[in-house]
Amino acid sequence: MIPIYRGRSRRAVLAGAVCALLVTGTALTGCSEDPNEGTNGVGRLPADQIQNRSQKAAESVAAVRLHGTVVTSGRTYTLDMRLKEEGGVGSVTTEGETFRLLRVDDELYLKAGADFWGQEDGEEDDGEADAAAADKLAEKYVKVPQDDPSYKKFIGFTDKNVLLDGLLTLHGELATDGHHEQSGVRTIRVTGDEGSGGTLDVSLEGKPYPVRLVRAGKAGTLTFSSWGADFELKEPSKDETLDYGKQLPTS
Repeated sequence: MIPIYRGRSRRAVLAGAVCALLVTGTALTGCSEDPNEGTNGVGRLPADQIQNRSQKAAESVAAVRLHGTVVTSGRTYTLDMRLKEEGGVGSVTTEGETFRLLRVDDELYLKAGADFWGQEDGEEDDGEADAAAADKLAEKYVKVPQDDPSYKKFIGFTDKNVLLDGLLTLHGELATDGHHEQSGVRTIRVTGDEGSGGTLDVSLEGKPYPVRLVRAGKAGTLTFSSWGADFELKEPSKDETLDYGKQLPTS
C-alpha cells in the first residue's frame, strides 16, 4: 500500500526533502534544525568570545601537532611539527630543502642532508674535504649553538607557546562565517575583516580547539590536531650527533 500524506505531515516530509537538497559543500545548512545542537555550544557565542575560548583551550593542553605553511619575510616554510611545553620535533621544508628540528628544553638539534651542509652563504663548496664533511654530517643531528644565528631563527618553530601566541590571532573586525567541517570535525568559522584579516575554524566537538587557520595577507594555512596527545621527546644519542664546528648554513 502506498502511504498517503495529508496536511501537516505531508508538508513536513516535503520540507525535510528540500532541506536535504540544500545541504551542499562543507557549509552546513540546517534549515529548521539548530546547527549547534549536540555541540559544545561555542557556535552560539559572539565571534570575539569564540576566538577567546579557542585560545584558552589551546593554552590548556600541553601538546599539539600542527602542519601547513607559514610565509615570513617573503619565504614559505612548510611545517609538520609536534609540540609540547618542553620542546618539539618535526620537519621544515623551504625552497626545496627539508631538514628536521628537535628541541629538548633549551637544546636545539638540526638534521639535514648533504646538500644542506655542503653549502655556505648560498655558494657551493668545491673542495673534496668539504664534500666529505657534508656527507659525514648528512642525516646526523647537529647541536645548534645558542649564539648561532640559526638558533634564534629555528627555535621558534619548536616552541608551542611562541607559535600559537603568534598565529592564533585574527586582524580587524571579527565576525562568524557559518558552520563548516574540517577533517571530519564540525566547526564554527571566525573571520577578521571578512577574511582579509584571516579565518579560524574552531571545533564544535569537545573542547573548542583551533582546527584550521588561514593567516591574514596570504601568509599561510595551518591545521591543528592531536590536542593533548603526548609523544616521546628525548635528546639524540651520541652516535646520532656530530659537531658542525662552525656557523651553520643559513636557510
